[in-house]
Order: sequence, then structure tokens, then C-alpha cells
Amino acid sequence: MIFAANWKMNIGPSEARRFAKAFVEAVPLQSRREIWFFPSAVTLTTTVKAFRDRPDIRCGVQDVHWAPDGAFTGAISVALAAASGATLALVGHSERRHLFGESDDETGKKVRAVLEGGLTPLLCVGETLEERERGDTMAVVLRQLEMALAGLEPEQIRRTVVAYEPVWAIGTGRTATPEDAARVHALIRASLVDWGATTPKVLYGGSVKPDNIVSLLAQHELDGVLVGGASLTTATWSSLVAKGVEARLTPQ
Repeated sequence: MIFAANWKMNIGPSEARRFAKAFVEAVPLQSRREIWFFPSAVTLTTTVKAFRDRPDIRCGVQDVHWAPDGAFTGAISVALAAASGATLALVGHSERRHLFGESDDETGKKVRAVLEGGLTPLLCVGETLEERERGDTMAVVLRQLEMALAGLEPEQIRRTVVAYEPVWAIGTGRTATPEDAARVHALIRASLVDWGATTPKVLYGGSVKPDNIVSLLAQHELDGVLVGGASLTTATWSSLVAKGVEARLTPQ
């Protein structure tokens, strides 16, 4: 089970050190789950160092460029991310797609670059409210998935983790019902298996909070969560992780 925290444009280096100190004291090492942090680029190295004694915690970047180097002011290559301690990279987050205009083709280029650079991609897919209301959820998710993974070898697809994050649920307080999320996850999982993944990991993202984590993770199609706002304070994030682990261990 994976609990992934996307800090977005929040939490600087000093705050990250305080967060990490409190978090490792509140959340003991466990073998049943991994915890992933995606800090801002300026906070990445600090976060990696702050969690260096916790083998259950990994850190990544929120975005990469597909080129290995060059004149791309403001962008981060996979090699630079790895040199800063990242072992993960978010790819295709809805905010990159819809606020920054990232295309399906560009997302695919990033996934390939991340894999070729030895990092684990966390590929995000999901529909807008308009697409959902048209009944296009499955078609949109499948298109994004196919475009992102086109041309990859089965071994590369096996290394890719996918997060279903309906755009209409991100930061809005609205959440897909656990049953709706499970149906989309089942489609994603079946597609990944068809393309060569043996035990694919599929996370859910979209206004995940301590008060809905139990009902979400009661659905065994969900292998974890990608969390934004609820990951920004130690108390809330610690509570969410603890409740999530307990939910999966409790017989339904």
C-alpha cells in the first residue's frame, strides 16, 4: 500500500525539516506500506536528507522535462532530479495538463524519460467534470493511459504506478464514491495487465482526507492514495496514514 503526498507549491526547506522530524516521531516504520513525498523542487534535497533514515519513505519530483539537458529555463531533467535524491517522479498531474497545457504526447515523453533515467513514474490520469457528465470517464482514462504508455516494453510498464485522479475532485472537497473509484481502478488494472504488468499498483487521488480514507481503502481495487491538501500538516497526514493502514487490515 502506498501513501503519496503531493506538497504542490507549499512547504519550504525549513518547514520540511520540522515536518519530517515530527512525522517520523508520530509514524513508526512499518513493512505494510510505503510513504512517498513529492515536495517542490527547491525543497527536494532537504526532504530527502530529512527522511534518509527511513527506508519506508521515498521522495520524488512533481514534474520533469523529457529532454536530458538544454535551454529549458525553469524545467528539471530526470538526471537533475536523480542527482538531488529523487527516486520518483509525478507525471501528467491534472494541474500540469489543465493549467500548464501538457498534452497526452508530452506526458508520454515524460514517462519514457523517467523510466530510462531509472526513476519510478507515478502517472496521473483522470477526467474533467464535463467529461464525467458526458459519460466519457472510461474513454478519457483509457486514452490517457494508452498515450502515456505507448511503445513501452512490458518491463517498463511493470515499473509504472498509476494514480486515478478525477480532475473535478482535486482540491474541491468532492470525492468519487469508493465504488466509482473502484470501477475505474479495475479498468486501469486490467489494461496494465494486458500490456504486461503482473501486479500493477493503482492509487486514488482527489480530496482524500482522514474522514474518507477508511471507506476508500475498503475497496481493494485501491492500492493507496495520492493526497494534496491533507498532506500539508504532520497531524493530518499522520492520521490519514494510520487510518489507511488500519482500514486495509480490518476485515470487511
